[in-house]
Parts: sequence; C-alpha cells; structure tokens
Amino acid sequence: MALAPSPNGVKTLAPAGAVKTTGTWDLGTRAGDFVYIAGMRGIDPKTNALVAGDEARIRQGFLNMQTIAQSEGASLRDCVRIVVYVTDMFRFRPLVNKVQEELWDKGPYPPRTIVEVHRLNQDDIFEVEGTFYAPVKK
Repeated sequence: MALAPSPNGVKTLAPAGAVKTTGTWDLGTRAGDFVYIAGMRGIDPKTNALVAGDEARIRQGFLNMQTIAQSEGASLRDCVRIVVYVTDMFRFRPLVNKVQEELWDKGPYPPRTIVEVHRLNQDDIFEVEGTFYAPVKK
C-alpha cells in the first residue's frame, strides 16, 4: 500500500507483509524510477520482534528489504547499491557475505558499503539499506 505522494511525486511505501515502523520514519519511498529502502533489520514481520540467531537475523533483514522492493516491481537483481551496518566486522561480515551469496545466487552483486558501528537500535547486530531501479510502468 502506498500513501499519498509528495507534491513532486515521491511516494511513501508501506506494503502488506512488511515490518511495521516504530517511529518517525517510513519503510521506503519511490522517486521516479528508483526505490529507496530504509535500514532493515532482522525483524519478523509477523511479530515485529527480532529473530533469533545471527545468520537468521541477517537473512531476515535482507528479506525485509526484498519485500519492499518487490512491492514496487523490483528484484534483488535490480538493486543498484546497498549499505550494511554491523556491530562487529570480524564476526558478521562473513555472515553477510554468505547470505548475499545465497540471495543473489552467487552474483552479480550490487555495489556495497559495509561499516562497523558501535551500536544499532535494540542493540541489534546488523542493518541494511538499499536503492533499487524499478522503472515506472507506463
């Protein structure tokens, strides 16, 4: 479901099956042919609670991003850039790589920036945001 667009046509995204926001932010927006997705974490959309297990949580974050992209007609292959935040590069980067390899079927992969941060919301371990190319259907 999309909310009312901005005066310039930026559409806020809140698709069925996605996580629910908990503050003053939205899941994503469409601006022309691009979809911008907010930082997604390993939250189960059915319960809005963090999933258990490091790899499962990382996978769920990517799947949450995928749900929003798919709601606008984009696949993971349409991702033009991702930014990943982890709280321990040594521990979590290999898991991010493993999950990406699975979800992107061994590539090609989008350009990625991965950054180690001191802390994430709810003391989580991982967050991913993405930009997708999804031409508007005419």
